[in-house]
Amino acid sequence: MASETRSGASLFIWRKNLARRASGWIETLQEADLEAVRIISRTARRPVARLSAIAISKLGNGWFYMFLAALLFSRWGAARGSRIILLAGVNAGVMHCLYPLIKNRYQRRRPFKVDPELSSLLSTLDEHSFPSGHAMTLSAVLAPIVILWPAMAFSSVLMVVGLAWSRVATAHHYPSDVLAGALLGLGLGYPLSTGILAFW
Repeated sequence: MASETRSGASLFIWRKNLARRASGWIETLQEADLEAVRIISRTARRPVARLSAIAISKLGNGWFYMFLAALLFSRWGAARGSRIILLAGVNAGVMHCLYPLIKNRYQRRRPFKVDPELSSLLSTLDEHSFPSGHAMTLSAVLAPIVILWPAMAFSSVLMVVGLAWSRVATAHHYPSDVLAGALLGLGLGYPLSTGILAFW
């Protein structure tokens, strides 16, 4: 009985120490994430870079997808272009249902709200930062496009990287937010697209 009590106490102490170490690691990673925002936001200090960051972020609010649809129609015509756009739209719809739930679950404060020295270059669409809904949606939308039009792979990577830079440069997101958003968008969008295509 006494040995069981000692074993239980030592297990409790081990868990407590592990939780303390994990908390320390998380704090270190969060500070590194914030420092990365400070560094990347400096790349948008010059007027041209600042306007670029703002424009790219605003295009990611929805305008970009109209240009992408026009490109698909011009390249593939109405029949196949509509098929790709429908798949991309399904992915976008799923992401728009999921990312608010994740954001409300984690409720991570945006960088410019954590560090008053960081400036938000434009208004936010919602309150929380993790994950980046912009990166998540764009990655999911591009997944079926790359599946059906592989030549777009390199351009798609550039688009996601450009959007990710703009979201961090405007101090709206941490690098981990945009990375998580891109991975979630691709990780959910790719199998969803291939699954639909298997029956379509």
